[in-house]
Amino acid sequence: METKYEARPGTFSLFKNQDKKTEKHPDYKGDGKDLDGNDIWVSAWLRDSKVGKFMSCSFKLKDEQPKPQKEKFYDDDLDSAPF
Repeated sequence: METKYEARPGTFSLFKNQDKKTEKHPDYKGDGKDLDGNDIWVSAWLRDSKVGKFMSCSFKLKDEQPKPQKEKFYDDDLDSAPF
């Protein structure tokens, strides 16, 4: 019988990213809970430095709204300008 893993607050799990297409995509990704128990997405990139290899990590809340896109300005809008 398979049981679903439930992360405790302050914990997360990472898995190798099988869908990595560019260097900006994380090498590892997963999910977990922040210290307050909120669901989070976790991303990690493998890096090299002068002192050795390390992982650079980030996380964001799962229910966080995406950043709004900047409005695009088209030349066609000039034709309908009131001035």
